[in-house]
Amino acid sequence: MTSKDNRIPQPVNYIADDWSECETVHDAWNVDPNTREPVHRAVTTAAGELERALHHAERTYDIGRWDDQARRERADVLERVAALLETRVEDIARTDSLTSGAPISVTRKAASFLPARIRSAASDLLRIPHVTALEAGGRDVRLHKVPWGPAAILTPWNGPSFIPAAKVVSAVAAGCPVVLKPSEHAPSSAQIIVECFVEAGLPAGALQLVHGAGDIGAALTTDRRIKIVSFTGGPGAGRAIARAAAEDFKVLQLELGGNNPALVLEDADVEVAADGVLDGMTKLNGQWCEGPGKVLAHRRLVGPLLETLTERIAKLVVGHSLDEDVEIGPLSNAAHFHTLQSRIEGLRDLGATIHQSAPLPDLDGFFLSPTIATDVNPARATAELFGPVVSLHPVDSDEEALRTANATPSGLAAYVFGTDTGHAMEIGSRVLSGEVRVNGAKLADLGEGSAQSFWGPAGIGGHGPAESVRVFCGDRVVGVDSPGLPL
Repeated sequence: MTSKDNRIPQPVNYIADDWSECETVHDAWNVDPNTREPVHRAVTTAAGELERALHHAERTYDIGRWDDQARRERADVLERVAALLETRVEDIARTDSLTSGAPISVTRKAASFLPARIRSAASDLLRIPHVTALEAGGRDVRLHKVPWGPAAILTPWNGPSFIPAAKVVSAVAAGCPVVLKPSEHAPSSAQIIVECFVEAGLPAGALQLVHGAGDIGAALTTDRRIKIVSFTGGPGAGRAIARAAAEDFKVLQLELGGNNPALVLEDADVEVAADGVLDGMTKLNGQWCEGPGKVLAHRRLVGPLLETLTERIAKLVVGHSLDEDVEIGPLSNAAHFHTLQSRIEGLRDLGATIHQSAPLPDLDGFFLSPTIATDVNPARATAELFGPVVSLHPVDSDEEALRTANATPSGLAAYVFGTDTGHAMEIGSRVLSGEVRVNGAKLADLGEGSAQSFWGPAGIGGHGPAESVRVFCGDRVVGVDSPGLPL
């Protein structure tokens, strides 16, 4: 294998419609997860610069004009963003791969989808009016969709380009001035996204970019000038944001993940179940919040399923994320690598047998064989794994699988495998999750108009059609009153 170019430009801020250098963090570097070699200095944002960004967001917030012409103008900007992203697909894919560790064959597919996501928001702008006349007996009554105000968007390292792009375009389409803070572990992909928005001619103050770790995120989300927070990440940070938001009742969209159950029913086809579980546990190197974590299989299927999974894992190509033939790359960063190793050891301490059959490359990166843990009580295997790891547990009936899944619900996603799809669908409808996939583990929406709420510990809010108005706008009714109304 030849040496790979892992150079990534030093991250910079975009504040008050201008690019500016970040402060560097003393003796801290972002590293290539394949080799642990430094790629750029770790960065943060000075307090004065963050204040300047918040002041600019507050100053530029204006519900503005949302007539047909104004919506067309903003939709045209988003169309230009999509066109610019099409020219940066390979750049985004490479940067995503070098920060998340996901194979470039996968990050390229994700990057190729970004223009469609931007154009979807542009279509929403033209399709969904911001002012609607209501039936009111001839009186003038109008329902306004009004942007909440300045939005803090905090994004994770596992979807370095797609999550920032999807959240930002929805907020910008709604009319919320955005202050974006990407994960300190993956700042560079988000910067490419912002570059495309800026080059497309975004209105002044519509989007700003700041960098830093949790302290910068906390400063943003606790500031009174921020009216809505959209966050994808861990439950600890999510709870801290929710507590802070209660002080001034900010609007929240929090996607926090969980240990998603996969129910392998009594009539399941082992090959189909193995395909789905393996696809789910290795997609993005298992680093996605909707990946399967706790596999609950009918007792007679546990042995065959374990054997099939182990054989397939042994054939996986684990290696450098920029190699085209690699199927599994390294984990994203040292902190997550050590966390996942400790969680595997925690399962071992609970009595689990650990199965790791994939050969690892001769590289000093954050590599981990896809792992199956067996022989552990499912009631104690509850921590989100967030990597190429699942625990496998026997159950004696489909109803027991359902009860066990719902005893410690993920609330975000779940999976059901069974040959009787009608029965599998019925079981799936009773799982306490926002999305349940039957006989598969893909990332794309299941169907046109798919909507997913974050249930219980998975967070607050959800995903669904027309994110711009669904999340980033509130309702305001304005109309002529009448003495003829009953009260």
